[in-house]
Amino acid sequence: MSESTSASLPPSNPISGNDAGGTEFYDGADAIEQAWLSGLEPDPFLTISEWSDRYRYLSPKAAAEPGRWRTERTPYLREIMDMLSSHEPVQRVIFMKGAQIGGTEAGNNWIGYVIHMAPGPMMAVAPTVEMAKRNSKQRIDPLLEDSKELKARVKPSRSRDSGNTVLSKEFPGGVLVMTGANSAVGLRSMPARYLFMDEVDGYPGDVEGEGDPILLAERRSATFQGRRKVLLVSTPTLKGLSRIAREFEHSDQRYFHVPCPHCGHMQPLRFSQLRWKEGQPKDVVYECESCEEHIAEHHKTAMLAAGRWVASKEGDGRTVGYHLSSLYSPVGWFSWSEAAHMFEQAGEHPELMKSFVNTVLGEPFEEEHEAPDWHRLYERRETYTENTIPKGGLFLTAGVDVQKDRLECEIVAWGRNKESWSVGYEVIAGDTARREVWQELEKLLNKDWPHETGHTMPIRVMAVDSGYATQDVYGWVKGHPQAVWGAGGARASQPRTVVAIKGQDRDTALILSVSKADVGGRRRGLRVWNVSGPVAKVELYRWLKLDWPTEKELELGESYPAGSCHFPQYGEEYFKQLTAEKRIIRIHKGYPRAVWEKDPTRNNEALDCRVYARAAASIYGLDRFTERHWLQLEESLGKPVPTAPTSDQPQVSEPVHLSDRLKQRPVQMADDPYL
Repeated sequence: MSESTSASLPPSNPISGNDAGGTEFYDGADAIEQAWLSGLEPDPFLTISEWSDRYRYLSPKAAAEPGRWRTERTPYLREIMDMLSSHEPVQRVIFMKGAQIGGTEAGNNWIGYVIHMAPGPMMAVAPTVEMAKRNSKQRIDPLLEDSKELKARVKPSRSRDSGNTVLSKEFPGGVLVMTGANSAVGLRSMPARYLFMDEVDGYPGDVEGEGDPILLAERRSATFQGRRKVLLVSTPTLKGLSRIAREFEHSDQRYFHVPCPHCGHMQPLRFSQLRWKEGQPKDVVYECESCEEHIAEHHKTAMLAAGRWVASKEGDGRTVGYHLSSLYSPVGWFSWSEAAHMFEQAGEHPELMKSFVNTVLGEPFEEEHEAPDWHRLYERRETYTENTIPKGGLFLTAGVDVQKDRLECEIVAWGRNKESWSVGYEVIAGDTARREVWQELEKLLNKDWPHETGHTMPIRVMAVDSGYATQDVYGWVKGHPQAVWGAGGARASQPRTVVAIKGQDRDTALILSVSKADVGGRRRGLRVWNVSGPVAKVELYRWLKLDWPTEKELELGESYPAGSCHFPQYGEEYFKQLTAEKRIIRIHKGYPRAVWEKDPTRNNEALDCRVYARAAASIYGLDRFTERHWLQLEESLGKPVPTAPTSDQPQVSEPVHLSDRLKQRPVQMADDPYL
């Protein structure tokens, strides 16, 4: 059957009358005959890019450029989409990409093509069920509404027994089911000839104990061997852990080559070929790798139109892989100057480099797995006075690690650009089931710490680990002011805020969530802050490995890099504990997983305390501070030093010195000095 005949046939639907889109359905025998003939139709030879140009409309609700879809706007998507067409022998398409490329919309074009031209059971998988619902409302519903061919095949959700729900869209000959990779039930809900997996690097590692979600989902297409189609799309994350990078490596690894407008040489766009003067990213140009002529970005439209995909590795004929950086983003979407600007920002703030590599280059980011050298940190100690806050410190936090026979606490001062100073490290020896130990911690919390300017500072937020002696921790924490999460962090709370935290292995954010713990009494629902240990440790180790300016450079006015960690004259043991863990990749239930393992010859309490103090700083607002907040903190230190304490200031306890605590520690810990 020809394309024109196939495209013009009315939808096969036995329901008589008119649907919401105004399409007339056949009655009685005509409807039965039409449905039977429709079932005999072979899959059409219309490609997905041709279908998209003919039938796809972009809704103003979901697109920056609404109107008819034009593949010529993103010509690099043509081959990727067409490989998913029903007449192509390819079964798996891998698309590793940067941001602002159009990968998700290419997948949505495929969904429309399946509903209209090649119906069958289809599953679309987002990282979570909530994201699947959001995508359904923001992208799929407009896709169906704005195309009369699709609207005629999927009845409105308001119709009775329409088969149209948020996560399920029925159409003649098939069904589209949307689910999240965090739902094992959803992933095994039905067989699927077509499988669209979006942002696969955002999927959980293990779905409810049943294994890798990609493998779990692909089992749904096993019964369609030879006819199945699978599309995996994602921006990559970490090297060694990235699913999309793993799948791309097992493909034929295709790159999009474009011609130089000066010499015609075909080449993939590489960030290393961008040229601009430092501090002037707006003047960026691309240097041809052959003739070395400079190419202005306005040439990109013609270059993309003349581009072609080139495989760099021999494949198996069933799986094809595509890589595309954001440098290919069409003019008006994401520019080369924006990429250059982001790179300069990442140079000034190393924590931004991962995002740059992932979202702009479309490549997995490689982190150093080895722990910092403790000898180097020990030799880099400074001479500022312990228990006194250096001039750059603008607020204090504390992290408390709870052991059976002691509490250990580090007090950390934080300044601009997340620079930090360890002010003191205290060990409170004693059975943590006894009230006396917590009373000593209370004294430490109530202490005012002298600042180099002559002022004093309280501990703004003290974070106490609740992984051990949980009820004892809850019992002590609930008697103190609690932080409230929000735009202002804990800054609106009283000084000496105390929070219970619990470490988690997930690495999506430093502060993962705030849960409630029932502690009884009138103060039910104690907030427990779930903190990502991996995120905090990766960040800390990156800071500890920073190269510092020389003394001469500092004298000339150069500043320390963002995130620099300063330490007073602690002993070797502190630095051994601070670097006691390392990050390694292990295979867990068939998929790679990053885990942190401790050196069996070292303790790691100093590392844990620093992680908790960092979480406390985030709760206070460190990661959300604006210039106004920093100026307010600096202004508070510029006021005259009070000559006498006011009546509403808390009583200052006698200083608790680490050397005194060491004398009280158990015999087996006596050779564990920090000073």
